[in-house]
Amino acid sequence: MKAQAALLHKLVRRARHTHFGRTHGFDRITDVGSYQRRIPVRPYSEFWSDWWQPHYPDLFGQTWPGRIPYFAMTSGTTTGRSKHIPYTEDMRTAARRGFIDLLCHHLLHRPQSRVLGGGALGLVGPVDLDQAANGVGTGAVSAITAGSVPRWLGDRLLPPPEIAALTDWQEKVRKLAPLSLRSDLRFMGGSPNWMLIFLDEVARASGTPEGRLKDWYPNLELIVHGGVNFAPYRQRFADLMRGGHAETREIYSASEGVFAYADRGDGGGMRLHLDGQVFFEFVPKDQIGTKSPERFWLGNAQTGVDYALVVTTAAGLWSYVVGDVVRLVDLAPPRLLVVGRVGNDLSVFGEHLIEAELAGALSAAAEENGLSIRDYCVGPVRNGRRNHHHYLVETTGVRPPGSSRALAQSIDRNLQARNEDYAELRKNDLALSPPEVEFVPPNGFVNWMKKRRGLGGQFKVPRIINDLDLLSDIRAVALHPRPEEHANNA
Repeated sequence: MKAQAALLHKLVRRARHTHFGRTHGFDRITDVGSYQRRIPVRPYSEFWSDWWQPHYPDLFGQTWPGRIPYFAMTSGTTTGRSKHIPYTEDMRTAARRGFIDLLCHHLLHRPQSRVLGGGALGLVGPVDLDQAANGVGTGAVSAITAGSVPRWLGDRLLPPPEIAALTDWQEKVRKLAPLSLRSDLRFMGGSPNWMLIFLDEVARASGTPEGRLKDWYPNLELIVHGGVNFAPYRQRFADLMRGGHAETREIYSASEGVFAYADRGDGGGMRLHLDGQVFFEFVPKDQIGTKSPERFWLGNAQTGVDYALVVTTAAGLWSYVVGDVVRLVDLAPPRLLVVGRVGNDLSVFGEHLIEAELAGALSAAAEENGLSIRDYCVGPVRNGRRNHHHYLVETTGVRPPGSSRALAQSIDRNLQARNEDYAELRKNDLALSPPEVEFVPPNGFVNWMKKRRGLGGQFKVPRIINDLDLLSDIRAVALHPRPEEHANNA
Protein backbone atom coordinates (compact mmCIF):
# COMPACT_ATOMS: atom_id res chain seq x y z
CA MET A 1 0.00 0.00 0.00
CA LYS A 2 2.53 2.55 -1.21
CA ALA A 3 -0.11 5.27 -1.53
CA GLN A 4 -1.00 5.11 2.16
CA ALA A 5 2.64 4.99 3.30
CA ALA A 6 3.43 7.99 1.08
CA LEU A 7 0.42 9.89 2.44
CA LEU A 8 1.49 9.29 6.05
CA HIS A 9 5.01 10.51 5.23
CA LYS A 10 3.53 13.65 3.65
CA LEU A 11 1.26 14.38 6.64
CA VAL A 12 4.11 13.91 9.12
CA ARG A 13 6.43 16.19 7.12
CA ARG A 14 3.80 18.93 6.92
CA ALA A 15 3.16 18.85 10.68
CA ARG A 16 6.71 18.35 11.96
CA HIS A 17 6.98 21.96 13.24
CA THR A 18 3.64 21.96 15.08
CA HIS A 19 3.54 21.67 18.85
CA PHE A 20 2.32 18.08 18.47
CA GLY A 21 5.02 17.29 15.91
CA ARG A 22 7.84 18.63 18.07
CA THR A 23 6.53 16.87 21.18
CA HIS A 24 6.33 13.51 19.41
CA GLY A 25 9.59 13.72 17.46
CA PHE A 26 8.13 13.85 13.96
CA ASP A 27 11.62 14.55 12.59
CA ARG A 28 12.62 11.02 13.58
CA ILE A 29 9.67 9.25 11.94
CA THR A 30 10.75 7.43 8.79
CA ASP A 31 8.05 4.84 8.13
CA VAL A 32 4.76 3.41 9.38
CA GLY A 33 6.47 1.37 12.09
CA SER A 34 8.37 4.31 13.60
CA TYR A 35 5.20 6.41 13.43
CA GLN A 36 3.24 3.81 15.39
CA ARG A 37 5.97 3.51 17.99
CA ARG A 38 5.94 7.26 18.62
CA ILE A 39 2.25 8.13 18.31
CA PRO A 40 -0.19 6.44 20.70
CA VAL A 41 -3.79 5.71 19.79
CA ARG A 42 -6.05 8.40 21.29
CA PRO A 43 -9.81 8.92 21.57
CA TYR A 44 -11.46 12.29 21.04
CA SER A 45 -11.61 13.01 24.78
CA GLU A 46 -7.80 12.99 25.09
CA PHE A 47 -7.26 15.15 22.02
CA TRP A 48 -9.82 17.63 23.28
CA SER A 49 -8.53 17.92 26.84
CA ASP A 50 -4.80 17.82 26.04
CA TRP A 51 -4.47 19.53 22.66
CA TRP A 52 -7.56 21.39 21.52
CA GLN A 53 -9.66 22.70 24.39
CA PRO A 54 -6.91 24.83 26.03
CA HIS A 55 -6.63 26.90 22.83
CA TYR A 56 -10.16 26.55 21.38
CA PRO A 57 -11.39 28.13 19.18
CA ASP A 58 -8.11 29.66 17.97
CA LEU A 59 -6.01 26.56 17.29
CA PHE A 60 -2.82 27.76 15.65
CA GLY A 61 0.03 25.31 15.07
CA GLN A 62 -1.10 22.89 17.76
CA THR A 63 -1.71 19.62 15.92
CA TRP A 64 -1.75 21.02 12.36
CA PRO A 65 0.16 23.88 10.69
CA GLY A 66 -1.52 27.28 10.74
CA ARG A 67 -4.96 28.14 12.05
CA ILE A 68 -7.74 25.54 12.03
CA PRO A 69 -10.45 27.31 9.96
CA TYR A 70 -13.41 25.07 10.89
CA PHE A 71 -14.70 22.85 13.66
CA ALA A 72 -17.27 20.24 12.68
CA MET A 73 -19.86 20.00 15.42
CA THR A 74 -21.11 16.47 15.89
CA SER A 75 -23.48 14.94 18.42
CA GLY A 76 -22.17 11.61 19.71
CA THR A 77 -24.23 8.72 18.34
CA THR A 78 -24.50 6.90 21.65
CA THR A 79 -23.93 9.62 24.25
CA GLY A 80 -25.36 12.67 22.53
CA ARG A 81 -22.49 14.83 23.83
CA SER A 82 -21.22 17.39 21.33
CA LYS A 83 -17.74 17.16 19.83
CA HIS A 84 -15.66 19.80 18.05
CA ILE A 85 -13.66 18.12 15.27
CA PRO A 86 -10.94 20.18 13.52
CA TYR A 87 -11.59 20.52 9.78
CA THR A 88 -9.42 22.12 7.10
CA GLU A 89 -9.58 23.13 3.47
CA ASP A 90 -7.60 19.98 2.64
CA MET A 91 -10.37 17.86 4.14
CA ARG A 92 -13.05 19.86 2.34
CA THR A 93 -11.33 19.25 -0.99
CA ALA A 94 -10.95 15.56 -0.15
CA ALA A 95 -14.66 15.29 0.66
CA ARG A 96 -15.52 16.70 -2.75
CA ARG A 97 -13.15 14.23 -4.41
CA GLY A 98 -14.77 11.37 -2.52
CA PHE A 99 -18.20 12.27 -3.86
CA ILE A 100 -16.82 12.60 -7.40
CA ASP A 101 -15.08 9.21 -7.10
CA LEU A 102 -18.39 7.61 -6.08
CA LEU A 103 -20.07 9.28 -9.04
CA CYS A 104 -17.35 8.00 -11.39
CA HIS A 105 -17.97 4.42 -10.25
CA HIS A 106 -21.67 4.89 -10.92
CA LEU A 107 -20.84 6.10 -14.45
CA LEU A 108 -18.50 3.14 -15.01
CA HIS A 109 -21.24 0.78 -13.89
CA ARG A 110 -23.83 2.50 -16.06
CA PRO A 111 -22.17 3.84 -19.25
CA GLN A 112 -25.48 5.16 -20.62
CA SER A 113 -26.09 7.16 -17.45
CA ARG A 114 -27.91 10.50 -17.63
CA VAL A 115 -27.43 11.28 -13.93
CA LEU A 116 -25.78 14.61 -14.79
CA GLY A 117 -28.61 15.65 -17.07
CA GLY A 118 -30.95 16.86 -14.34
CA GLY A 119 -31.19 17.98 -10.75
CA ALA A 120 -29.78 16.70 -7.47
CA LEU A 121 -31.28 16.74 -4.00
CA GLY A 122 -29.25 16.53 -0.81
CA LEU A 123 -30.99 15.97 2.51
CA VAL A 124 -28.15 17.30 4.60
CA GLY A 125 -27.99 19.07 7.94
CA PRO A 126 -27.73 22.80 8.70
CA VAL A 127 -25.79 24.95 6.24
CA ASP A 128 -25.06 27.97 8.45
CA LEU A 129 -21.72 28.41 10.17
CA ASP A 130 -21.26 30.23 13.47
CA GLN A 131 -18.17 32.37 13.92
CA ALA A 132 -16.33 31.10 16.98
CA ALA A 133 -13.40 33.45 16.38
CA ASN A 134 -12.03 35.63 13.62
CA GLY A 135 -11.56 33.29 10.67
CA VAL A 136 -12.90 30.25 12.53
CA GLY A 137 -16.31 28.77 11.71
CA THR A 138 -18.20 26.08 13.63
CA GLY A 139 -21.18 24.03 12.54
CA ALA A 140 -22.33 20.74 11.09
CA VAL A 141 -19.99 19.20 8.52
CA SER A 142 -22.76 19.85 5.96
CA ALA A 143 -22.33 23.58 6.60
CA ILE A 144 -18.55 23.35 6.17
CA THR A 145 -18.74 21.41 2.91
CA ALA A 146 -21.67 23.41 1.45
CA GLY A 147 -19.25 25.83 -0.18
CA SER A 148 -17.36 23.04 -1.95
CA VAL A 149 -20.28 21.71 -4.01
CA PRO A 150 -19.06 21.10 -7.59
CA ARG A 151 -19.80 24.10 -9.79
CA TRP A 152 -21.36 22.01 -12.53
CA LEU A 153 -24.31 21.31 -10.25
CA GLY A 154 -25.05 25.03 -10.32
CA ASP A 155 -28.68 25.95 -9.81
CA ARG A 156 -29.79 22.33 -10.28
CA LEU A 157 -29.12 21.55 -6.63
CA LEU A 158 -31.96 21.25 -4.11
CA PRO A 159 -32.76 22.60 -1.62
CA PRO A 160 -32.26 26.19 -2.77
CA PRO A 161 -30.53 28.53 -0.28
CA GLU A 162 -33.73 29.95 1.19
CA ILE A 163 -35.01 26.46 2.09
CA ALA A 164 -31.60 25.06 3.04
CA ALA A 165 -31.23 27.89 5.58
CA LEU A 166 -34.42 26.92 7.46
CA THR A 167 -33.59 25.66 10.95
CA ASP A 168 -36.92 23.84 11.42
CA TRP A 169 -36.32 20.53 9.65
CA GLN A 170 -40.01 19.67 9.42
CA GLU A 171 -40.76 23.02 7.78
CA LYS A 172 -37.82 22.45 5.43
CA VAL A 173 -39.23 19.09 4.35
CA ARG A 174 -42.75 20.46 3.87
CA LYS A 175 -41.45 23.17 1.53
CA LEU A 176 -38.92 20.99 -0.25
CA ALA A 177 -41.26 18.10 -1.11
CA PRO A 178 -43.57 19.95 -3.55
CA LEU A 179 -40.62 21.83 -5.05
CA SER A 180 -38.80 18.55 -5.74
CA LEU A 181 -41.85 17.22 -7.60
CA ARG A 182 -41.47 20.04 -10.10
CA SER A 183 -37.80 19.20 -10.68
CA ASP A 184 -36.18 16.66 -12.97
CA LEU A 185 -34.34 14.83 -10.20
CA ARG A 186 -31.60 12.40 -11.22
CA PHE A 187 -29.76 12.12 -7.89
CA MET A 188 -30.77 12.00 -4.21
CA GLY A 189 -28.59 11.71 -1.13
CA GLY A 190 -28.93 11.55 2.63
CA SER A 191 -29.34 9.29 5.63
CA PRO A 192 -31.84 6.51 4.75
CA ASN A 193 -34.12 7.09 7.75
CA TRP A 194 -34.44 10.81 7.00
CA MET A 195 -34.87 10.16 3.27
CA LEU A 196 -37.84 7.90 4.04
CA ILE A 197 -39.42 10.61 6.19
CA PHE A 198 -38.93 13.05 3.31
CA LEU A 199 -40.43 10.60 0.81
CA ASP A 200 -43.48 10.18 3.05
CA GLU A 201 -43.95 13.95 2.72
CA VAL A 202 -43.47 13.66 -1.06
CA ALA A 203 -46.24 11.06 -1.16
CA ARG A 204 -48.56 13.43 0.70
CA ALA A 205 -47.62 16.42 -1.44
CA SER A 206 -48.17 14.45 -4.66
CA GLY A 207 -51.54 13.08 -3.56
CA THR A 208 -50.30 9.54 -4.27
CA PRO A 209 -49.81 7.84 -0.88
CA GLU A 210 -49.16 4.50 -2.62
CA GLY A 211 -46.84 6.03 -5.21
CA ARG A 212 -43.26 5.03 -5.95
CA LEU A 213 -40.13 6.86 -6.99
CA LYS A 214 -40.88 6.30 -10.68
CA ASP A 215 -44.15 8.21 -10.25
CA TRP A 216 -42.55 11.18 -8.53
CA TYR A 217 -39.10 11.29 -10.14
CA PRO A 218 -39.23 9.25 -13.39
CA ASN A 219 -35.57 9.99 -14.25
CA LEU A 220 -34.11 9.34 -10.79
CA GLU A 221 -30.97 7.26 -11.26
CA LEU A 222 -28.82 7.34 -8.13
CA ILE A 223 -29.58 7.29 -4.40
CA VAL A 224 -26.56 7.80 -2.16
CA HIS A 225 -27.00 6.88 1.50
CA GLY A 226 -24.84 6.80 4.61
CA GLY A 227 -24.73 7.49 8.31
CA VAL A 228 -26.64 4.43 9.55
CA ASN A 229 -26.77 0.72 8.75
CA PHE A 230 -28.84 0.30 5.60
CA ALA A 231 -30.09 -3.25 6.25
CA PRO A 232 -33.37 -2.38 8.03
CA TYR A 233 -34.29 0.09 5.25
CA ARG A 234 -33.25 -2.00 2.25
CA GLN A 235 -36.66 -3.57 1.66
CA ARG A 236 -38.52 -0.27 1.91
CA PHE A 237 -36.19 1.32 -0.64
CA ALA A 238 -36.53 -1.73 -2.89
CA ASP A 239 -40.32 -1.30 -2.79
CA LEU A 240 -40.05 2.41 -3.56
CA MET A 241 -37.61 1.81 -6.43
CA ARG A 242 -39.66 -0.97 -8.05
CA GLY A 243 -40.48 -0.24 -11.68
CA GLY A 244 -37.88 2.53 -11.94
CA HIS A 245 -34.19 2.53 -12.79
CA ALA A 246 -32.61 4.04 -9.67
CA GLU A 247 -29.82 2.28 -7.80
CA THR A 248 -28.36 2.81 -4.34
CA ARG A 249 -24.74 3.46 -3.38
CA GLU A 250 -23.36 3.87 0.12
CA ILE A 251 -20.81 6.43 1.27
CA TYR A 252 -18.90 6.25 4.55
CA SER A 253 -18.60 9.86 5.58
CA ALA A 254 -18.04 11.32 9.04
CA SER A 255 -17.10 14.64 10.64
CA GLU A 256 -13.49 13.44 10.49
CA GLY A 257 -13.53 12.89 6.71
CA VAL A 258 -14.83 10.78 3.83
CA PHE A 259 -13.50 7.29 4.40
CA ALA A 260 -15.03 5.02 1.75
CA TYR A 261 -17.69 4.67 -0.94
CA ALA A 262 -19.44 1.86 -2.80
CA ASP A 263 -17.71 0.99 -6.07
CA ARG A 264 -19.86 -2.05 -6.78
CA GLY A 265 -23.25 -3.52 -5.81
CA ASP A 266 -25.27 -2.84 -2.69
CA GLY A 267 -23.85 -4.63 0.35
CA GLY A 268 -20.56 -5.53 -1.34
CA GLY A 269 -18.39 -3.38 0.89
CA MET A 270 -17.11 0.16 0.40
CA ARG A 271 -13.82 1.00 -1.26
CA LEU A 272 -11.45 2.97 0.95
CA HIS A 273 -10.83 6.55 -0.18
CA LEU A 274 -7.06 6.17 -0.27
CA ASP A 275 -6.29 9.67 -1.57
CA GLY A 276 -8.75 11.41 0.78
CA GLN A 277 -6.10 12.87 3.13
CA VAL A 278 -6.75 10.03 5.61
CA PHE A 279 -4.22 7.41 6.72
CA PHE A 280 -6.04 4.34 8.01
CA GLU A 281 -5.07 2.12 10.93
CA PHE A 282 -6.92 -0.86 12.34
CA VAL A 283 -6.92 -1.99 15.97
CA PRO A 284 -8.62 -5.23 17.08
CA LYS A 285 -11.80 -3.93 18.67
CA ASP A 286 -11.27 -5.75 21.98
CA GLN A 287 -7.89 -4.03 22.40
CA ILE A 288 -9.16 -0.45 22.23
CA GLY A 289 -8.57 1.13 25.63
CA THR A 290 -5.64 -1.13 26.47
CA LYS A 291 -2.16 0.32 27.05
CA SER A 292 -0.41 -1.09 23.97
CA PRO A 293 -2.94 -2.36 21.42
CA GLU A 294 -1.83 -4.15 18.29
CA ARG A 295 -1.95 -1.79 15.33
CA PHE A 296 -2.35 -2.70 11.70
CA TRP A 297 -2.55 -0.72 8.48
CA LEU A 298 -3.35 -1.69 4.92
CA GLY A 299 0.10 -3.21 4.59
CA ASN A 300 -0.67 -5.99 7.10
CA ALA A 301 -4.36 -5.90 8.08
CA GLN A 302 -6.50 -8.99 7.44
CA THR A 303 -9.96 -9.54 6.05
CA GLY A 304 -12.73 -10.88 8.26
CA VAL A 305 -11.44 -9.29 11.49
CA ASP A 306 -13.47 -6.72 13.43
CA TYR A 307 -11.25 -3.67 13.90
CA ALA A 308 -11.72 -0.32 15.54
CA LEU A 309 -11.01 2.27 12.86
CA VAL A 310 -8.20 4.71 13.66
CA VAL A 311 -7.36 7.65 11.39
CA THR A 312 -4.68 10.27 10.82
CA THR A 313 -5.83 13.26 8.75
CA ALA A 314 -4.81 16.56 7.21
CA ALA A 315 -6.65 18.35 10.01
CA GLY A 316 -4.33 17.36 12.86
CA LEU A 317 -5.94 14.11 13.96
CA TRP A 318 -3.16 11.63 14.76
CA SER A 319 -4.07 7.96 15.31
CA TYR A 320 -7.52 9.14 16.35
CA VAL A 321 -10.15 6.57 17.35
CA VAL A 322 -13.20 7.25 15.19
CA GLY A 323 -15.47 5.03 17.26
CA ASP A 324 -16.64 2.72 14.46
CA VAL A 325 -15.97 -1.00 14.18
CA VAL A 326 -15.17 -2.07 10.62
CA ARG A 327 -14.43 -5.32 8.85
CA LEU A 328 -12.23 -5.52 5.76
CA VAL A 329 -13.80 -7.70 3.06
CA ASP A 330 -11.15 -7.15 0.34
CA LEU A 331 -7.56 -5.95 0.23
CA ALA A 332 -6.97 -5.35 -3.49
CA PRO A 333 -8.54 -2.86 -3.64
CA PRO A 334 -9.32 -2.49 0.06
CA ARG A 335 -13.03 -2.53 0.89
CA LEU A 336 -14.77 -2.58 4.25
CA LEU A 337 -18.10 -2.87 6.00
CA VAL A 338 -19.09 -0.84 9.05
CA VAL A 339 -20.38 -3.36 11.58
CA GLY A 340 -20.88 -1.38 14.78
CA ARG A 341 -19.54 1.08 17.32
CA VAL A 342 -16.63 0.69 19.73
CA GLY A 343 -17.87 -0.31 23.17
CA ASN A 344 -21.49 -0.35 22.03
CA ASP A 345 -22.21 -4.04 21.61
CA LEU A 346 -25.35 -5.48 23.13
CA SER A 347 -23.68 -7.80 25.62
CA VAL A 348 -25.09 -7.16 29.09
CA PHE A 349 -25.87 -10.86 29.46
CA GLY A 350 -22.85 -12.18 27.52
CA GLU A 351 -24.55 -12.31 24.12
CA HIS A 352 -21.88 -10.24 22.25
CA LEU A 353 -24.22 -8.87 19.59
CA ILE A 354 -22.89 -6.20 17.26
CA GLU A 355 -25.02 -3.68 15.40
CA ALA A 356 -24.61 -5.40 12.04
CA GLU A 357 -26.05 -8.63 13.46
CA LEU A 358 -28.98 -6.81 15.04
CA ALA A 359 -29.69 -4.81 11.90
CA GLY A 360 -29.48 -7.92 9.72
CA ALA A 361 -31.79 -9.92 11.98
CA LEU A 362 -34.33 -7.10 12.18
CA SER A 363 -34.23 -6.63 8.41
CA ALA A 364 -34.82 -10.33 7.76
CA ALA A 365 -37.54 -10.50 10.40
CA ALA A 366 -39.35 -7.49 8.96
CA GLU A 367 -39.29 -9.02 5.49
CA GLU A 368 -40.63 -12.33 6.82
CA ASN A 369 -43.56 -10.48 8.39
CA GLY A 370 -44.28 -8.07 5.56
CA LEU A 371 -43.24 -5.02 7.61
CA SER A 372 -41.34 -1.92 6.56
CA ILE A 373 -38.99 -0.46 9.17
CA ARG A 374 -38.82 3.29 9.62
CA ASP A 375 -36.66 3.44 12.75
CA TYR A 376 -35.73 1.35 15.76
CA CYS A 377 -33.61 0.91 18.86
CA VAL A 378 -32.95 -1.92 21.29
CA GLY A 379 -31.74 -2.23 24.85
CA PRO A 380 -31.40 -4.80 27.64
CA VAL A 381 -33.99 -5.20 30.38
CA ARG A 382 -32.79 -6.74 33.65
CA ASN A 383 -35.69 -8.39 35.35
CA GLY A 384 -34.48 -11.29 37.50
CA ARG A 385 -35.27 -14.48 35.61
CA ARG A 386 -36.87 -12.50 32.78
CA ASN A 387 -33.75 -10.80 31.40
CA HIS A 388 -34.45 -9.94 27.78
CA HIS A 389 -33.95 -7.46 24.94
CA HIS A 390 -36.58 -4.79 24.39
CA TYR A 391 -37.05 -3.41 20.87
CA LEU A 392 -38.79 -0.16 20.03
CA VAL A 393 -39.74 -0.31 16.36
CA GLU A 394 -41.52 2.20 14.13
CA THR A 395 -42.98 0.87 10.90
CA THR A 396 -44.90 2.29 7.97
CA GLY A 397 -48.25 1.09 6.69
CA VAL A 398 -50.81 -1.14 8.35
CA ARG A 399 -49.60 -3.96 10.61
CA PRO A 400 -51.48 -7.27 10.77
CA PRO A 401 -52.81 -8.36 14.19
CA GLY A 402 -50.18 -10.07 16.32
CA SER A 403 -47.30 -8.36 14.51
CA SER A 404 -45.45 -7.50 17.71
CA ARG A 405 -45.18 -11.11 18.86
CA ALA A 406 -44.47 -12.42 15.36
CA LEU A 407 -41.68 -9.88 14.75
CA ALA A 408 -40.09 -10.66 18.12
CA GLN A 409 -40.09 -14.38 17.32
CA SER A 410 -38.53 -13.76 13.90
CA ILE A 411 -35.83 -11.50 15.35
CA ASP A 412 -35.04 -14.15 17.95
CA ARG A 413 -34.78 -16.91 15.35
CA ASN A 414 -32.58 -14.84 13.03
CA LEU A 415 -30.24 -13.76 15.83
CA GLN A 416 -29.77 -17.35 16.97
CA ALA A 417 -28.77 -18.25 13.42
CA ARG A 418 -26.26 -15.38 13.32
CA ASN A 419 -24.65 -15.48 16.76
CA GLU A 420 -23.64 -18.62 18.69
CA ASP A 421 -23.33 -16.83 22.04
CA TYR A 422 -26.87 -15.51 21.75
CA ALA A 423 -28.17 -18.94 20.74
CA GLU A 424 -26.47 -20.57 23.74
CA LEU A 425 -27.99 -18.04 26.15
CA ARG A 426 -31.43 -18.58 24.66
CA LYS A 427 -31.42 -22.36 25.23
CA ASN A 428 -34.51 -23.25 27.30
CA ASP A 429 -34.94 -19.54 28.13
CA LEU A 430 -32.64 -20.03 31.13
CA ALA A 431 -30.09 -17.22 30.77
CA LEU A 432 -31.99 -14.97 28.37
CA SER A 433 -35.73 -14.80 27.79
CA PRO A 434 -37.33 -14.14 24.39
CA PRO A 435 -37.12 -10.56 23.12
CA GLU A 436 -40.06 -8.20 23.25
CA VAL A 437 -41.14 -5.73 20.57
CA GLU A 438 -43.09 -2.57 21.22
CA PHE A 439 -44.32 -0.61 18.21
CA VAL A 440 -43.77 3.15 18.23
CA PRO A 441 -46.60 5.30 16.83
CA PRO A 442 -45.97 7.34 13.65
CA ASN A 443 -43.29 10.01 14.14
CA GLY A 444 -42.56 8.77 17.66
CA PHE A 445 -38.81 8.77 17.12
CA VAL A 446 -39.01 12.13 15.37
CA ASN A 447 -40.73 13.53 18.47
CA TRP A 448 -37.95 12.22 20.69
CA MET A 449 -35.22 13.55 18.37
CA LYS A 450 -36.89 16.94 18.23
CA LYS A 451 -37.06 17.15 22.02
CA ARG A 452 -33.69 15.70 22.91
CA ARG A 453 -31.23 16.14 20.03
CA GLY A 454 -32.55 17.80 16.87
CA LEU A 455 -33.87 16.93 13.44
CA GLY A 456 -31.96 16.41 10.21
CA GLY A 457 -29.36 14.21 8.59
CA GLN A 458 -26.63 14.76 11.19
CA PHE A 459 -28.77 13.41 14.04
CA LYS A 460 -29.41 9.72 14.64
CA VAL A 461 -31.52 7.55 16.90
CA PRO A 462 -29.04 5.44 18.91
CA ARG A 463 -29.48 1.82 17.90
CA ILE A 464 -28.02 -0.08 20.86
CA ILE A 465 -28.88 1.50 24.20
CA ASN A 466 -27.18 0.09 27.26
CA ASP A 467 -28.12 3.17 29.32
CA LEU A 468 -31.41 2.19 30.96
CA ASP A 469 -32.32 5.82 31.71
CA LEU A 470 -31.88 6.72 28.04
CA LEU A 471 -33.98 3.76 26.92
CA SER A 472 -36.72 4.73 29.38
CA ASP A 473 -36.63 8.32 28.14
CA ILE A 474 -36.97 7.30 24.49
CA ARG A 475 -39.79 4.96 25.41
CA ALA A 476 -41.64 7.63 27.40
CA VAL A 477 -41.43 10.28 24.67
CA ALA A 478 -41.72 8.11 21.56
CA LEU A 479 -44.58 5.91 22.78
CA HIS A 480 -46.66 8.61 24.39
CA PRO A 481 -46.54 11.80 22.30
CA ARG A 482 -48.81 14.61 23.45
CA PRO A 483 -51.81 15.40 21.20
CA GLU A 484 -50.22 18.60 19.90
CA GLU A 485 -47.18 16.61 18.73
CA HIS A 486 -49.41 14.45 16.53
CA ALA A 487 -50.87 17.64 15.11
CA ASN A 488 -47.48 19.18 14.43
CA ASN A 489 -46.41 16.07 12.51
CA ALA A 490 -49.60 15.70 10.50
